[in-house]
Amino acid sequence: MNGAVIRELINSAARQAARVINFCEGALSGYAKPQIGSPDRWRDFDWDRQEAELRSIAEVCRQLRIFAVVGAAHRLSGGYPPHNSLYVFADDGRLLTRYDKRYLSNSELGGWYTPGVQPITFEVDGHRFGCAVCIECQFPEVFAEYERLGVDAVLFSSYGIPPHFQIALQAHAGLNCLWIAAATPAQKAHKGVGGMIGPDGQWINRCSQSLEPSLAIATLDRADPAYEVPLQKARPWRARARQGEIYREKMVNDLRSLNRSRY
Repeated sequence: MNGAVIRELINSAARQAARVINFCEGALSGYAKPQIGSPDRWRDFDWDRQEAELRSIAEVCRQLRIFAVVGAAHRLSGGYPPHNSLYVFADDGRLLTRYDKRYLSNSELGGWYTPGVQPITFEVDGHRFGCAVCIECQFPEVFAEYERLGVDAVLFSSYGIPPHFQIALQAHAGLNCLWIAAATPAQKAHKGVGGMIGPDGQWINRCSQSLEPSLAIATLDRADPAYEVPLQKARPWRARARQGEIYREKMVNDLRSLNRSRY
């Protein structure tokens, strides 16, 4: 398991005054298909060790006063496959919430994982966060839902961020006027590195392409003049546009024009 590396990166983020750190899909447990080998191997997985690692990570969060979002499998009873989850630890060491990946890939449904059922949100210093995992970046409704829930930033965790994922993430950020923090393992950085996208759809900061773990630090500031248009104008206006009233009050029933158009 990657517990030691995760704790080291939490320490590094805290030294840089970060308040939230986001890790990749399966950061602690490993991601099923590449690391676990077979769905049957979940029966042999060392769940007790993972629980001990999660408690150790929670204690580091408490000591350093930082929030952490950690990818790991979540065991279910009754012999069901685990959830593909993100554990959210608060800066007092509590397990604040857990996000379970809802949109699984076709292969993941073949005994690897059990889908989750709902979005989650949590707040840090007045900013609201949501979570998404991997292939969920191909489902626009995930990010539109978080926009309706008043989320400022989506923490996106994946086992690889290939070019079409990067394009989709930039589009979701720009269309919904929110920040997206994308995390991927170092061994997949050659396909696309992690980083932060602003509510204008542009990358703010990105991690290294090296095989060594790295961080991309960014600040969420709703008052930043660079984001006046997406945050102060576009986002509230689009919310009104989706309700439709601004269009209904301008509609015209012009029957004479309709009659003239008939041939």
